[in-house]
Amino acid sequence: MLGKRRNLGLDAPGYNQLNELGNEAIRLGLIVGHGYRGGKYEILQQGEAMLFSPQQAQTYLQDLITREDQT
Repeated sequence: MLGKRRNLGLDAPGYNQLNELGNEAIRLGLIVGHGYRGGKYEILQQGEAMLFSPQQAQTYLQDLITREDQT
């Protein structure tokens, strides 16, 4: 599995951080699901499935959580 993560551009710490960000976004009610799909990272939000590179997904989730924290 780690080899597959490296192929996606993430090492174990990056993979773990992305997973933690996704779980935090779920706890906050910002998204309903997240995970890898077909080499991309899928985020389910408001009835929409969005596909990102792992790096883009991390940035998106961080921004989403930061905006929520500021409200």
